Amino acid sequence: MSTSKHAPIDYFSPAEWFNPSESLESKVKRAKEQLDKHVRDIVKWHFSPETGCEFWLEKAKSYSFNPLTDVKGADDLHLFGTFEDDWLRGGPISRWVPKGFAGKPVYVFETGGTTGLPKSRMVIDDFRIDYEMMSETLPDKHFPKGSNWLMLGPSGPRRLRLAIEHLTQHRGGVCFCVDLDPRWVVKLIKARNIEQANLYKEHCIDQALTILAGGHDIKCMFTTPKLLASFDEALRAGKLEEKYRSLGKKVPPGGLRSIKAAGILGLFTGGTEFTPQFTREAYEEMLDNGDVYMTPTYGNTLMGLACSKPIGPHDGFKITYYAPQPRAMTEVVDPKDYSRKVGYGETGRVLLTTLTREFFVPRFPERDEGEREAPYERYPWDGVSGVRPFSELAATTVVGVY
Repeated sequence: MSTSKHAPIDYFSPAEWFNPSESLESKVKRAKEQLDKHVRDIVKWHFSPETGCEFWLEKAKSYSFNPLTDVKGADDLHLFGTFEDDWLRGGPISRWVPKGFAGKPVYVFETGGTTGLPKSRMVIDDFRIDYEMMSETLPDKHFPKGSNWLMLGPSGPRRLRLAIEHLTQHRGGVCFCVDLDPRWVVKLIKARNIEQANLYKEHCIDQALTILAGGHDIKCMFTTPKLLASFDEALRAGKLEEKYRSLGKKVPPGGLRSIKAAGILGLFTGGTEFTPQFTREAYEEMLDNGDVYMTPTYGNTLMGLACSKPIGPHDGFKITYYAPQPRAMTEVVDPKDYSRKVGYGETGRVLLTTLTREFFVPRFPERDEGEREAPYERYPWDGVSGVRPFSELAATTVVGVY
């Protein structure tokens, strides 16, 4: 555990697992002990009258167990049942603010919102802590300290905009953002107005090209898989070169028709469309056979973000994600019986638990499924691969720009 200027007790450095001399078995045992202690600490915080929030203190009155004495580790989280996402739809948001943080400035981040009330999550520093932890996993060769970033992704009440901006600032750079409303994209797709959806996509890509043409020395970038493909397509079509000429600037020798030629060294990417097929295409064709580094992530407003093992041809471009344990944990469970984890390599629904002092979400059934993966040297706990919309909900899921 390390110190952070934001919340020392809640910060866990990924670097503590990078010791190659410690056996995987030892790391797995130590990670489980760390998780169990953290579960006890977090449950005590959220269910103590002095520090807990109104929602959980009230909810505790309906339990047949005492969270303060009966929850001794992660295996006891089943006592809470499953978390219902409707609990986050509507307010007042103040019922989620722990008394231990009374008086601190609060952010609200939202998800969804295309068919009714969005889910709202209160945040103080969690997004900063999550991305400072993730920053430790980025190779400096491809994400140089002090570099400026381009954020080509959702803006508005989504956490991504502020999170990527903080990540950039934490690494010593300046973040340039586009204005992108993913709810409008989803509405257009649902209305089957594909022409307007494509025009809006082109508008967002044009904003990104304008920023790159501005001479801001951008070396790193966040975007989603769909926008990455559109961005690459625009570069190949000479749109950045056209932008240079329209501004009266000379196109550099060699041109600007690839992500590498545009000066991007590293890509931080997230979204639902990552498949081995897309990853291979991106690696080989968009990113010059890995010369531009890409690190996929799996995340959301509730959890934060899960990092992936390094991707490439060595394992068929498979993407395996590991949650930022102990601040969050994922389980891959039988969709018909959430109490049963599926076997390694087997398919199940993703069950998410968030464990921070700002926010406690026990056993939330995600709208995703995937395969359970074994612990890894740098992340000695269960992971999940092949993440995709949960098959029972996939027909009604519209992913838009993601």
